[in-house]
Amino acid sequence: MSILFTHAYYLSDDPKEQKIMKPYPPLGLLYVSAYLLSKNIPNEVYDSTFYSKADQLDYIGNTNPKVICIYTNLMTKIEVLKLIKILKSKTYNFPKIILGGPDITYNIDNYLNSGADFLVVGEGEETTFELYTAIMNQGDFHEINGIAFKENNTIVQTPARTKFRELDELPLPNREAIPNEKYLETWKNNHGESSMTISTQRGCPYTCKWCSTAVYGQSYRRRPAHLVAQEMKMLKDKYNPDAVWFVDDVFTISHKWLTAFHEEVVKQNAQIRFECITRAERLNDEILRLLKEAGCFRIWIGAESGSQKIIDLMDRRVDVNHVKKMIQDTNALGIETGTFIMVGYPGETEEDINLTIQYLKDANPTQYTITIAYPIKGTSLYHEIENDITVQPDWQTSTDLQIEFKRTYSRKYYDYAVKKVVNEVEFSRLKNKNSILGLKLKTKSILASGLMKISK
Repeated sequence: MSILFTHAYYLSDDPKEQKIMKPYPPLGLLYVSAYLLSKNIPNEVYDSTFYSKADQLDYIGNTNPKVICIYTNLMTKIEVLKLIKILKSKTYNFPKIILGGPDITYNIDNYLNSGADFLVVGEGEETTFELYTAIMNQGDFHEINGIAFKENNTIVQTPARTKFRELDELPLPNREAIPNEKYLETWKNNHGESSMTISTQRGCPYTCKWCSTAVYGQSYRRRPAHLVAQEMKMLKDKYNPDAVWFVDDVFTISHKWLTAFHEEVVKQNAQIRFECITRAERLNDEILRLLKEAGCFRIWIGAESGSQKIIDLMDRRVDVNHVKKMIQDTNALGIETGTFIMVGYPGETEEDINLTIQYLKDANPTQYTITIAYPIKGTSLYHEIENDITVQPDWQTSTDLQIEFKRTYSRKYYDYAVKKVVNEVEFSRLKNKNSILGLKLKTKSILASGLMKISK
């Protein structure tokens, strides 16, 4: 074998995901694999999700690829570095290692100094094709846009590659290369229904300070609606998933596209229950109707905070009251809702947290997630807090999640704030607040409030 695509995520090593059990395939790798196949370059994909590193290394040892392309991100970086170190040995015949993914762009020196031979900076399809061809034919790497490599111990980074303008030129991801049945069975066994993913767009035109645009940039490019509907119909006929998750950042950004999508899904009999993410200002009564008719059962509507002050500091450019209204309107239409909450953002106070609690109570989303703000390298948030970093862990053995910076209160304060938010909101949802569960939730909320005060 000449080229192998893989990653370094192992479900068996992730105790958090073992509780959630909602794994999704490495869609980015499958797109690059399909693109190379369209250029008549045979390749294999080793999806490590349901296997161990030992299984992965056995496969690599038996197939002996000359080039190994590894996807890396914030969550898998540490395992990727371990994998590179093992692969760069006589046992595996020193294959050329190409890395790609969102963690690459702002860590070029670190990854090249950790053993990678080449980095794909930005979108991977065209760059990987040209780079692989140059490796196999001893071509000139300087002529390939969008890569970084070492030459005479000096790091060389070529000019950025022009992004794909027409996404209809991309083949569908090479799903046949991975064990789809394992994903479908895992979802079905743990949640009663199976789910698959589809990507319809690349880039995001919005400017949220905490969000990384390292791969696709601050842009908006969309696949034609009829091709997306065709992909849905193919998945429906071939794999019969119970639901689809659209991985796009803002699914309803273009009302014109969404209208065409609705028409094509109905025309092609491609309806599958689906969920998506969007922004409140890109929703209205008509768009909600179209979404529901097309099969949408859940919409994740971003807010991040119940405090307009914090939303403005994030450069979210949305009115929290409108977010609340759209969640309520979506609920009223019979579509489930979700929202995202972030605490510990620079400048956040106890008043802001209380506003977030009230927002969640009033909006009443079906689901919500809550995290403590962390600065991803390359984002506006990272640049703002860079001089206030108090803990900068060793890059080789940590991720951006472990970076700490000066906040209004201590990190412990926000750990307890998360518990207060969850217990307060869950208590408010109870019909019988005098039940044993109600007593437990209220007690936990009071305890968290007390610990917040101590931790300030």
